Amino acid sequence: MLSENADILSLRDANQRFYDAFGSLDMAQMDAVWEQSDRALCVHPGWQPIVGWGDIRRSWQGIFNGAALMHFNIHYVNIAVEGNCGFVTCVESITSVVEGQAQGFGVLATNIFVRSGPDSDPRWLCIAHHASPRL
Repeated sequence: MLSENADILSLRDANQRFYDAFGSLDMAQMDAVWEQSDRALCVHPGWQPIVGWGDIRRSWQGIFNGAALMHFNIHYVNIAVEGNCGFVTCVESITSVVEGQAQGFGVLATNIFVRSGPDSDPRWLCIAHHASPRL
């Protein structure tokens, strides 16, 4: 088992990989950061909850297909680890270009990860992403 500090650092890195995948609009990278199961959950800003990796993957593919640019500035990050579960809350400041229109907006996000794999090489996989518009 990793130390608490190592857990926090590895979870922070997993969260960064999530945003790297999102920002690069790269479906293969997004595939790599998610637990691909029926228990996965995703709520995009203003959307209904999506349950199950197949439907979540289709939602990301639709977002990626419609966006020409997605840039994130992640701040106010809070990370907690409890056993094999990791919780990250943050503010996403996003600049995007969709259908030729540039826009900037803020989102409050909660990302939940589960530790997967052998004890010798554990990795964090996203099990839930919930994002709400910042008011």
